[in-house]
Amino acid sequence: MKDNTIRSFTYELLRKYGMTTVFGNPGSNELPFLKNFPSDFRYILGLQEGAVLGMADGYALATGQPTLVNLHAAAGTGNAMGALTNAYYSQSPLVVTAGQQARNLVGVEAMLTNVDATQLPKPLVKWSYEPAEAEDVPRALSQAIHEATLPTPGPTYLSIPHNDWDKPASANMAHLLQRHVDVGARPNPGQIAGWAELLERARKPLLIFGPEVDAQQANSDAVKLANKLGAPVWVAPSESRCPFPTDHPSFRGVLPISIREICEHLEGHDVILVAGAPVFRYHKDIPGNYLPEDAKVLHVTGDTHQAARAPFGEALVANVKQSLAALVDAVNVKGRKLPKPIKKPKRTDDPIGAMHPGNLFHLLDQLAPDNVSYVKEATATKETFWAHMTMSQPNSYFFPAAGGLGFGLPAAVGVQLAMPDRRVVAVVGDGSANYGITALWTAAQYQVPVVFIILKNGTYGALRGFASLLGAEDSPGLDVPGLDFCAIARGYGVEAESANNAEAFERLISSAIRQQNRPFLIEVSTTFGE
Repeated sequence: MKDNTIRSFTYELLRKYGMTTVFGNPGSNELPFLKNFPSDFRYILGLQEGAVLGMADGYALATGQPTLVNLHAAAGTGNAMGALTNAYYSQSPLVVTAGQQARNLVGVEAMLTNVDATQLPKPLVKWSYEPAEAEDVPRALSQAIHEATLPTPGPTYLSIPHNDWDKPASANMAHLLQRHVDVGARPNPGQIAGWAELLERARKPLLIFGPEVDAQQANSDAVKLANKLGAPVWVAPSESRCPFPTDHPSFRGVLPISIREICEHLEGHDVILVAGAPVFRYHKDIPGNYLPEDAKVLHVTGDTHQAARAPFGEALVANVKQSLAALVDAVNVKGRKLPKPIKKPKRTDDPIGAMHPGNLFHLLDQLAPDNVSYVKEATATKETFWAHMTMSQPNSYFFPAAGGLGFGLPAAVGVQLAMPDRRVVAVVGDGSANYGITALWTAAQYQVPVVFIILKNGTYGALRGFASLLGAEDSPGLDVPGLDFCAIARGYGVEAESANNAEAFERLISSAIRQQNRPFLIEVSTTFGE
């Protein structure tokens, strides 16, 4: 007899969209959905919901496809909120489901009732909903999938009472399996022609690329435009992906994160094209002029909110890849030379018992395979990392888009699950690592061969930098001494060793990269700063 329940139809709907990998940490409200779990699906268990959502975030970013997350009611949702912040700002197409108490018990607020469930995840989701009746669950899930993937992508949230799953599915729901939604957000030809003319006439054009370029696999289009214009290229500030190859002559680095510092970097350029990023994502409060005098900014983004809130620039809201490709075709200039490439820093002498982060990155860049993908969450060493590393392929770099700690270890597991043919190396600070440490258990249990590198300097490096900027050096809670990540990793089932000099690190990273079927953690004693 054919199973005609809402649960079985839901799995059919998930198959249609290729959503057969489920990330979760189940509770009693979620078990009725997981009952009779299909053999063609895989369930990736995390030990805490923040790590669960972080793994799903990494998986969705690497695949570009909608990814299902199954959380436990209000408590599980609350545990995942920090990770949800990063997912929202990285435009990650997550479909987050949370089990609700049985419908007949919601009104009396029985234990595990998600009270006012749709308000709980806001404003960190594009759409939040709890179906008014069981029959509406499949349609609501279909909407959640489309809301998560339509421009601009982002997380959605669906609260589902646990006694809905065994109810019969309506025959009308069959239409959901035939649906297709296409978006025709093509760039305006007239605007593209006008921008091409401005770039051709520009005395000193500048290109700035952001995460949408990498997310849409438009990296090669960005290279073609830079080659035509002979223009230098910066990565937009607060970088969460690598949109442009760092070994290209035009590459200049990552823009800083304050108004005044960005304006200083734009000085002398008359036409500035920003593609796939806000203008701009600031962090440090260092006031100044937004732009140099007479500079004109052209801003192309697929995010209507980015275009609406920008304080300057002429904006085009359209598909970023299509827009860059159209500009490449429209721009017609000859004889412009590429800038001279910037030189990578040289290795310096390490102190006894520790490594400078720059020296560590120098070695890592030399020893890592060509198809490496980095997941980075060591905020105090961002500039040093970008100065040393070679990243030339799409999906080569992932960083928490909102700066919320706990992204690095879980996201690395998700990225490696999504890209089994590439090696994933997680570079995480000792402060950040504690927020997502349970992801090590998942890596061990599912034999996910991530190479975890923990930079251990005993302090929150980014906070140290801000403490100096804000005159708050005497603040408590800036240091994290006494951590033994090798012991922690072994407790979760991950092989681990420590290094406190270049020779030991070179030996360990070479060995770790050769391993193909299990994770490995290297704890490296590092200095604070460069």
